[in-house]
Amino acid sequence: MTRRTAARASVVLAAGLALTLAACSSSDGGASSAADAGAGTSGDDAPTTLTVFAAASLTEAFEQVAADFEATHEGVDVQLSFAGSSDLVAQIQQGAPADVFASADTATMARLTADALVGDPRDFATNTLTIAVPAGNPAGVASLADLADPDLTLVTCAPAVPCGATAATVSRAAGVELAPDSEEQSVTDVLGKVVAGEADAGLVYVTDVARAGDAVEGIEVPEAASAVNTYPIAPVADAEHADLAGQFVDAVLSPEGQAVLDGLGFAPPSS
Repeated sequence: MTRRTAARASVVLAAGLALTLAACSSSDGGASSAADAGAGTSGDDAPTTLTVFAAASLTEAFEQVAADFEATHEGVDVQLSFAGSSDLVAQIQQGAPADVFASADTATMARLTADALVGDPRDFATNTLTIAVPAGNPAGVASLADLADPDLTLVTCAPAVPCGATAATVSRAAGVELAPDSEEQSVTDVLGKVVAGEADAGLVYVTDVARAGDAVEGIEVPEAASAVNTYPIAPVADAEHADLAGQFVDAVLSPEGQAVLDGLGFAPPSS
């Protein structure tokens, strides 16, 4: 073989090797691109997450409704976020992703409807304030008027929270001036302090006393009938899963959903 022939053979061999490597690289790259394209997307087996923001007093009820909803909606994961209604409104106003919002009063929901941040709200339950005291009622609380005693450690919700606004309405109607030692951001925080013995009394909903069991006792507040809380629910505007959001609202309003609420002490919405 001449030097020229050998050189040509070397060039051909190198070119063939380059083509082979390029083909392999292209094949690997295509597979990698396909894998990258599929990463983070919702495959057939990936659950769809429905995000529900709800007032803290709805915790037990919505946990049950959500479990029932998941059982009848294969591939759906209901993500529940509980807090004071006013805090949840602020989160939605700031762009927090949510599909459904359930408030503990109509006034708080109205802050979102005013800005068209939710669809048409639908009332699904009512609730009433009561006094919660630690088991055994060591402070001997018997009525709303007793909560004005300066020696009593009283906990209520903050005025911006529905249970706090209702407490203020009820106390004014009864002519009782309250001076709480602590104002909490959710009714569950109020209940928690009573259960822990950090307060002699707290104003919570009748449903909260019911779910606390033997840890607390409830003292009826007749004046609370003048300020009953109505709970509305609505899909959030531009919800990622609008159809499912509507179905969850329907589930809460269904006979099954209403039965769950009734079993936990909620009353139906007034007609």
